[in-house]
Amino acid sequence: MDQLNTRNVRLPRLALVLRLLFAFFLLGSGIMTMGLGINGMPANDSPDAIGRFMAALQETGYLIFWVGLFKAVTGGLMFFPRTAPIAVLMSLPYTVNILLYVTLFAQKFLVVGIPDFAVSALLIYCYWDWYRPIFAGPTPQVSQEGENAL
Repeated sequence: MDQLNTRNVRLPRLALVLRLLFAFFLLGSGIMTMGLGINGMPANDSPDAIGRFMAALQETGYLIFWVGLFKAVTGGLMFFPRTAPIAVLMSLPYTVNILLYVTLFAQKFLVVGIPDFAVSALLIYCYWDWYRPIFAGPTPQVSQEGENAL
């Protein structure tokens, strides 16, 4: 069988445990974030960078709800083995954003941001066989005799 078509999960037991825990985290925090988007975020009058950033997000209104919905959908997809590889990729922008946020604005939350990104990176490693064809070179196409290209 072709190496590009062989798909195995690396570290399968660890991947299963991390995937399910991450799915619960994303689903729960996504639902909570959607609630904050609907009901409004708690007021924070702190003049620091975190307070200004959160106030700017609150002023936009729509962003928080859609981020929460995206996280909840991603977490829901992560529960099923068939959709787990795409859900892991869907979680990557969120985890990179959280890593940048805790690194640049809220260093006191590094204890949450670093493991969040680490789990996502480890799950990408575990499901790498699913993503390998994306980075493979072009495959030769077999043409049939008598068939026009157009």
